Amino acid sequence: MVSTPDLRRLRHFIAVAEVGSFTRAAAELHLSQQALSTSVRQLEKELGAALLVREGRRVTTTGAGALLLREGRTLLAAARTVAEHVERVASGDDEVYVVGHTPALSGAEVYSVMETAIDEHASTSFTFRQMYPDDLIDAILGGSVQLGLRRGVVPSHDLAGAVVGYHPVRVAVPAQHRLAAEVEIDIAALAGERIALWAPPGASYYSDLLLGACRRAGFEPDYVVSRVQGAATVAAPLTTGAIAFVTAPAGPAMDGRVRVVDLRPPLVVPVQALWQRHTASDVRDVLLR
Repeated sequence: MVSTPDLRRLRHFIAVAEVGSFTRAAAELHLSQQALSTSVRQLEKELGAALLVREGRRVTTTGAGALLLREGRTLLAAARTVAEHVERVASGDDEVYVVGHTPALSGAEVYSVMETAIDEHASTSFTFRQMYPDDLIDAILGGSVQLGLRRGVVPSHDLAGAVVGYHPVRVAVPAQHRLAAEVEIDIAALAGERIALWAPPGASYYSDLLLGACRRAGFEPDYVVSRVQGAATVAAPLTTGAIAFVTAPAGPAMDGRVRVVDLRPPLVVPVQALWQRHTASDVRDVLLR
């Protein structure tokens, strides 16, 4: 029979593995070094596996230890989330479901993704919170955000995820731009135009997807990273003078100073949901259904 790790001992092991020292970990945990060492040995005994290699004062993980470090972090995060949820229900506090989203998704788009779940959970309060991708991941792991939404599909070892929708990509141009009067814009017509991005290539799946679409159309895109982060994506033509790929509806935007035009051939971008592994959620079940 496989043993289930004791969460307290798991936390002790993770502290040692992260800092690479029993002495430093003991100080952080306010434990004696002997107590910490005993706790980790007990965990190794429970799991039937050597987890750490002690080389003088330096401590490294074995193969099994590296696996437990990665999986154990998510397990502890899930346990903390479950405990907080139980405490909230026991105290009679109203449930607040926090949905974090990257700036590439507008509040309206987040609402459209979440609308069915919001309708089915009438007693639950929902909060949408815009966050940059790295902050979003940390908030999900920390439990302050129950669900994350972002553009693109990026693998994550620490979080579970699924594609929950697709949005059509369009082109936003300044109202006086030569393409503003078009009903549709062929992506090849953007050759020679400067394209506004919110993150440089290699740092964003969304940027890579958009630039890849340009290359498939036969041209190497010229791009500029917007100096105004967190604003509505349709504002990029105003702040950069460049055209921008957006998911906003076709038509005038930004008080008529920007025009959003359909793109040909059609291009869609996925919406990925992310959440803590080892957790359950009725709200999330509706979304995934």
